[in-house]
Amino acid sequence: MKKLINGVETVLRESLDGFCAAHSDIVVLGEDHKFVRRRALKPGKVALVSGGGSGHEPLHVGFVGHGMLDAACPGQVFTSPTPDQMLAAAEAVDQGAGVLYVVKNYEGDVMNFEMAAEMASGTVATVVTNDDVAVEASSFSTGRRGVAGTLVVEKVVGAAAEAGADLASCQALGERVNARTRSMGIALTSCTVPAAGTPTFSLAEDEMEMGVGIHGEPGRRRVKLMPAREIADEMVAAILGDFGADASGEALLLVNGFGGTPTMELYLMYDNARKLIERRGIRITRSLVGNYVTSLEMAGCSLTVTLLDEEIARHWDAPVHTAALRWGM
Repeated sequence: MKKLINGVETVLRESLDGFCAAHSDIVVLGEDHKFVRRRALKPGKVALVSGGGSGHEPLHVGFVGHGMLDAACPGQVFTSPTPDQMLAAAEAVDQGAGVLYVVKNYEGDVMNFEMAAEMASGTVATVVTNDDVAVEASSFSTGRRGVAGTLVVEKVVGAAAEAGADLASCQALGERVNARTRSMGIALTSCTVPAAGTPTFSLAEDEMEMGVGIHGEPGRRRVKLMPAREIADEMVAAILGDFGADASGEALLLVNGFGGTPTMELYLMYDNARKLIERRGIRITRSLVGNYVTSLEMAGCSLTVTLLDEEIARHWDAPVHTAALRWGM
């Protein structure tokens, strides 16, 4: 295992120290490294809190700031944060309008956020993301997994909260964005969790995993490596097929790298996916390409399509200033 670390037991703590020092104008590190919060909290605003296992950076800490999250709770690599982290984060950022938890559909995350909500003294609501069309369930989840579509929910709802929407409206909007979002990923290589020291799974040089999860969970099947256009064709067919008759109008296309894929290849995948989607009558009017919901150093990518309406598009376009997303300010 070759990684830029001092020790397995300190990798997360030191990474958070570096992140908060590098972005000290935006974020503050919580006590005992339990969470990262916005430096400038907004009185009377609904607070958005998310989190999950580390190793997916910039998700979630990279999305803390104006127009997105108020706090994020990082667990150990690929391990859910604890309820006391989530409770501490909510208490630190609650500005009197309630707290909305945005939770990816993994059993540990859902269970721990539910426990934190039950312990909270203030008003708490939850949105669970489950945008992955690859498989209905995995060893990590009951039902579909929450993957890169979580970013879209956090951005859109974050903008609505920034504009003054109340807790019930933010929750309803988050559920609507999630319902209009589908994702699917593929892996060309595995990744190595520092504590394990060996790859999570193995792929031959001519193999790929179709429908992989962001923790390296198995997908639909293992297949021979294909040209990018054929990979994009299968991913787009699965995503649009899952939408069914609802797949029409304008859409956002997110091509997300898993950490080990060159940007050149991500843009190539965007080009192939965009052409395929627009050939089926959907207009791509918003886009995002890059490494946003990663799986350590895994080579591969995911495609996410969100069907837009006027409200969702307006909140996507709204100003945002975080470590990982910045526009309009």
